[in-house]
Amino acid sequence: MNVEKFPSKLLENAVNEFSKLPGIGRRSALRLVLHLLRQDKEEVSRFGNSLIDLCNEIKHCKICHNISDEEICPICSDPNRDETVICVVENIRDVMSIENTLQYKGYYHVLGGIISPMDGVGPSDLEIESLLERVSQGNITEVILALSTTMEGDTTNFYIFRKLKGMDINVTTLARGVSVGDELEYADEITLGRSILNRVNYETLVGK
Repeated sequence: MNVEKFPSKLLENAVNEFSKLPGIGRRSALRLVLHLLRQDKEEVSRFGNSLIDLCNEIKHCKICHNISDEEICPICSDPNRDETVICVVENIRDVMSIENTLQYKGYYHVLGGIISPMDGVGPSDLEIESLLERVSQGNITEVILALSTTMEGDTTNFYIFRKLKGMDINVTTLARGVSVGDELEYADEITLGRSILNRVNYETLVGK
């Protein structure tokens, strides 16, 4: 086993931190750190400060739990959105993917994950109760379950469907233009857009 020898402890510390990022091995981390060292100090400072500002100042929308600069995100504060529809997604990346299709004009609800017993994630770890509160208190007529078509996503869809059953709303899900096993963020915009427009009643998929 090769042990890397660094000429500087500062360099080693930076490489160690970069290598903690997903998909970044130590060689890639070293390459990134050496790249930063070749940049102007002002540019590196802007890079570092942007990450510090992100950690210190980012907020989660009080309504939908999307990432935001303000207490209420721009989508939830937009009066031109369709207030009768909520699209339930796993994370911020899914919101961005759906917004990029330009096919959806309702609001969102970000769960912050999906049910995954193998990873120790249960319903109480997600923003499901706040979703139920929004549905019971607002003028919601439709909830779109737009989770990834994986086993965990389907499990979460079914759990939410059972919780919403009995409420006077239409529960729909994306048409299967998104292949089974796919994560939403990797679907192309045209396919995802069509899946939203051609969404189907969830109850017809699972039966009563």
